[in-house]
Amino acid sequence: MKLNKQDIFKALESISAPGEGQNMVESGAVTNIVTFADEVIVDITITNPSLQAKKKTEVEIMQTIHKMVYEKAKIKVNVKVDAPTKSAPNVIKGKQIPGIKNIIAVASGKGGVGKSTVTANLAVTLAKMGFKVGILDADIYGPSMPIMFDVELERPKAVTIDGKSKMSPVENYGVKILSIGFFTKPDQAVVWRGPMAAKALNQMIFDAAWGELDFMLLDLPPGTGDIHLSIMQSLPITGAVVVSTPQNVALADAKKGVAMFQQESINVPVLGIIENMAYFIPEELPDNKYYIFGKEGAKNLAEDLGIPFLGELPLVQSIREAADAGRPAALQTATELERAFEKLTRNVVEEVVKRNDNLPATEAIKITTMAGCSAVNKK
Repeated sequence: MKLNKQDIFKALESISAPGEGQNMVESGAVTNIVTFADEVIVDITITNPSLQAKKKTEVEIMQTIHKMVYEKAKIKVNVKVDAPTKSAPNVIKGKQIPGIKNIIAVASGKGGVGKSTVTANLAVTLAKMGFKVGILDADIYGPSMPIMFDVELERPKAVTIDGKSKMSPVENYGVKILSIGFFTKPDQAVVWRGPMAAKALNQMIFDAAWGELDFMLLDLPPGTGDIHLSIMQSLPITGAVVVSTPQNVALADAKKGVAMFQQESINVPVLGIIENMAYFIPEELPDNKYYIFGKEGAKNLAEDLGIPFLGELPLVQSIREAADAGRPAALQTATELERAFEKLTRNVVEEVVKRNDNLPATEAIKITTMAGCSAVNKK
């Protein structure tokens, strides 16, 4: 029997090299295939230097070809190891996104303070003001934008731009959105290590047709982890907004979030702090204001750190209900909430204008201790 090279390629698409998320062909691990009658030589490159990984790869290739192509094929597998000399960086390759004027990171040191809710309402308020807006849901492990914008069942479509296939972001309420939530089932947990998460972000950032945007909002995960570093090593972020509740536990983490952006090696301007769940006014007692989580904690923190206080948002049931219903509360017209979000958004825009007038353009950061990471040109 004469073996067909295409049949071999197709068979190898069913297995992955050790440590790779993609199949052997898609990842580029298969470098060459040569066939002679019933003989086949497969050249493959893997990044795992262990003897076990090499042997496993060789065995899997032989078993797959025997099973899917020809059970009596004579197979030789040449396994080459191309291991990085340093720890593989959990980073995205630095590039710029043409057409995007301002990239704003929305962060929180602690989870559960309403960062994603604030991001969604900032976005729709900016859109109502006439700006072109996009959201990158960078919270890989807990994406919430598809729910908040009522687009859970939507999927990004493929479009061709300059001969290249790209994702077209899902759009609702005048906001373009990309989230890992569009590519996973509602009950599916994303259990990925840093490099896999960074690769997913890479695709959503650079393989997407964002078009012209005045603002891209990055909904970052809580904390100060490797996703944050990946984003900041990748993109020239205009500035960061930190969200916190007034309570001391949240403020301690918010302070760490601010410190992360202000590190000398990172140096992303902090546009200010937003205090969420600042107070509660019962519907039946409209003259009573209760400071459930403490009073003006985030405002005092902003003053202590010498950064702008962007405003406060009340603890209101309708904000939560609106988020769950997929229609951000800022879309409501002629309400106190709409006015609160509008004031907050105007403060953010003003700080962006000041930052762009008074500071040089931000560069993607360079952390020299990580292999393969380099700064990109200024925005």
